[in-house]
Amino acid sequence: MSQSIYPCRSSRIAARKLGAEMMIMCASDSTLFTLNETATLLWEGADGSTSLEEIVANTICSQFDVEYAEALRDAEILAHQLASHGILLLTNEPMAASRVG
Repeated sequence: MSQSIYPCRSSRIAARKLGAEMMIMCASDSTLFTLNETATLLWEGADGSTSLEEIVANTICSQFDVEYAEALRDAEILAHQLASHGILLLTNEPMAASRVG
């Protein structure tokens, strides 16, 4: 069993929700990202204290007809992609609010 991932939204971005999608701009290079409905749910759930597994089980799987294992695998890939752009921070343990950057 792999270790849990705790995603947290970066404070170095600007975000605005338009309908079911999220528009995110990175402050470092002004790159604009559009997150689809599923990615937006992941991003909104990324509070640093909720594990990716919980976000998938309680939010994504409850709103979409998808098997948990498939949704978790896709969410892990997406979380790492968003982290590579500085949109999310990922840790292996819950983060205190004061550590969110």
